[in-house]
This record gives sequence, C-alpha cells and structure tokens, in this order.
Amino acid sequence: MHTDIVDLRQFYHSRLGRAAEQAITMALATLWPRLPEERLVGLGYAIPYLDRFRADTERTFAFMPAGQGAVNWPPAEMSSTALVFDEELPLPDSSIDRVLMVHSLEFAENPRESLKEIWRVLAPGGRLVIAVPNRRGVWARMEHTPFGSGRPYSRSQLTALLRETNFTPGATADALFFPPSKLKTMLKLRRGFERIGRTIWPVFSGVIIVEAQKRLYQGLPVAARASRRVFVPVLAPQGVPTTYSPPKGARRTAEPGQG
Repeated sequence: MHTDIVDLRQFYHSRLGRAAEQAITMALATLWPRLPEERLVGLGYAIPYLDRFRADTERTFAFMPAGQGAVNWPPAEMSSTALVFDEELPLPDSSIDRVLMVHSLEFAENPRESLKEIWRVLAPGGRLVIAVPNRRGVWARMEHTPFGSGRPYSRSQLTALLRETNFTPGATADALFFPPSKLKTMLKLRRGFERIGRTIWPVFSGVIIVEAQKRLYQGLPVAARASRRVFVPVLAPQGVPTTYSPPKGARRTAEPGQG
C-alpha cells in the first residue's frame, strides 16, 4: 500500500525530512552529476530531488502513482505532474532518457511488471536510478518515516530484479546512515554519521541507490497484456426511462412488420 501524498509532503517539510533529502541528494550527485538536454521522469514521490536536475534537462516530468496521489509541480508554474499507473505509463516506446524512482518500487504491486514498463519507455542506452529502503537498515524498521513502509530490499535482491527485467546494474550509492531521530542533537551530527557510515558500515545504510542501464542485446518476449485497471466514473449520468403516451384521440403509427 502506498504512503499517502499528504504524509509524504509533511515528512519532507519536517526537520528530519529535510535532513534525509539532503543526504539522498548528495548520494544521487555521485551517480548523476548533470543531465544536459536529457528527458527525465521522476516516478513515485521524486519531486524533492527533481529540482536539482531540472535546470539542465530538456524536460522533466513528475509521475505519481494513483495509489499515492499527486500534487502540482513545479509550484507557480505550468504543471509537469501526471497521475499514473506504474505498469502503464502514458509514454511512447523509447521516449525517455532517464528515470528516477523514489518511494516507488517498494510500493509496486508487481515490481517486475513496473520495471518492464520502464524498460519500454527508456530510450536505447537510457538509465534508471532506484532509491529503496535497505532491509538491513534502521530506517526500514521505523514507521514514522516513508522509508518504513512498503517492501525493503537488499542490494542483492535489487540487483537480481534488475537483471531479470533486462537492465544492467552499474554504480551504487548509499544514504541515511544517521538514525531517524527527530532530536536536534542527532540531526546536527548527521553529516558525521553519513561520512563515517559510508566508510565503516555501508551495508547498514537506510537507503540503497542503484543505477542501471537498459540492456538491448537480449530480446524481451512480447505478450499481449490486458489492462487490469477498471475506471469507474465518479458521476455516471443515468437516463430516466419514460413511456410515451400519444395524445388522446391521436392515431398510433404501426411499427414495421406489424399489421
């Protein structure tokens, strides 16, 4: 079950959320320094991290799953947000250069189908970065942050899943070595925790970040897939059945085939 959009916004507006955002942004910078003139899609709740790349990209979109909800982004500008199903993205084949998944894969109903759909929309040589909670980390065990919800992964599980869906895993990064505490003292020490944690205990990071490239030399089986989504309109107008009665004294016209 997805974390609600309201809870995600409240977390990233909190002191702890801003500290988490800074730590993950620093880790992302080691994988993607810049994305000049590329087309980027953030899938899940990636908007805290999209502003860093948006100035260089050709265009940037924020795709938010229907189970989570969506907010307008960027604020005070024309919206680049879309409410989507992660297994049926509203994009043509090979139309995107980069995809950034944050608060996404751990909530996916079918992670393999979601990654296959991302493979479809990525251009040849396109790259994907996934940030997921580390199953060995403390953050995956604390429910007062979004990283404590959904399905956490180990690095080997994430690597195996990417290979199964025709991606080649590449560079990795780690973030959130400081404890998910709201105490000001702990938050002041977070930079030291991050620096020491990357050296001493990288397997216990709160978040695992993996980059992967779309693999082209192995074909994917083509299968017709019917949508499992059923759209029900909120207001379905229903006609009122009426019976026509001819005016008194009027002559009824015979139906074809009637005598």
